[in-house]
Amino acid sequence: INAEYMGDAQKGKKAPKVAPKSGKKADTKGSKEKVVAKKEKKPQGPSEALFQSRPKNFSIGNDLPHKMDLTRFVKWPKYVVRQRQKRILLKRLKVPPAINQFHVPAGVHIRNELLKFALKYKPEDKLEKKKRLRKDAEAKLKDPKAPATTKRPQVYSGIQRVTRVIETKRAKLVLIAHDVDPLEVVIFLPALCRKMEIPYAIVKDKSLLGKLVNRKTCACIAFTQLNPQDKPAFDKLVESVKKTFNDRFDDIKRKWGGMRLSKKAKQKLASKKKRRN
Repeated sequence: INAEYMGDAQKGKKAPKVAPKSGKKADTKGSKEKVVAKKEKKPQGPSEALFQSRPKNFSIGNDLPHKMDLTRFVKWPKYVVRQRQKRILLKRLKVPPAINQFHVPAGVHIRNELLKFALKYKPEDKLEKKKRLRKDAEAKLKDPKAPATTKRPQVYSGIQRVTRVIETKRAKLVLIAHDVDPLEVVIFLPALCRKMEIPYAIVKDKSLLGKLVNRKTCACIAFTQLNPQDKPAFDKLVESVKKTFNDRFDDIKRKWGGMRLSKKAKQKLASKKKRRN
């Protein structure tokens, strides 16, 4: 057939259209639309958004990771580990009343009032002592019979001096630090004060008591002498101290401490109760 119509094509005649083999008409329009759609697709370039996503790569040698809490991975010094273990043991174990009373110090208001009052009776510094002795020396040069100036009333500090003052009943008020280590140094003082009928208070903390006495730390201090103008304020402080410590001595003596379970232990107990119910 092709051979017959080759001559006709050369003469200007068109060859007849041949039907498709599948029996369906050729969809010429659809094929053209597909070709146009393919041509319209352009290669994808950089996005035109204002904020482009820049994913970070946290592998070795790339972006730095976010800051994390690394306390669990730190190898702490031995003294820090012992401090933390001791604190946890004191919470978990059954603590006797003689030790437990040091875990319940005086309130913030009473403590602040006591420390303010104690500042008036702070011991002499080296400079103050030097000035006092110089004045005495100058006075003696002028008049050899001139009397030496007496020291102003001061607070007694140190466990030996304070115990001596309590035993001789010269102490009017005793302040004991709650965080003395070892605790055996001051553990007997509350019972001794109660026996001698001297008001006492357990106060936070040894560093604050040390500042009153020009030292780093101090276990206890005692008031012996007072200025006459300070007596009314001192009597009020003594009343509040007696109510919180001396009058409650029998109750404090019976109160045990510790036996506080951890979160995991509490959760286990709660789950056991649920199973039983």
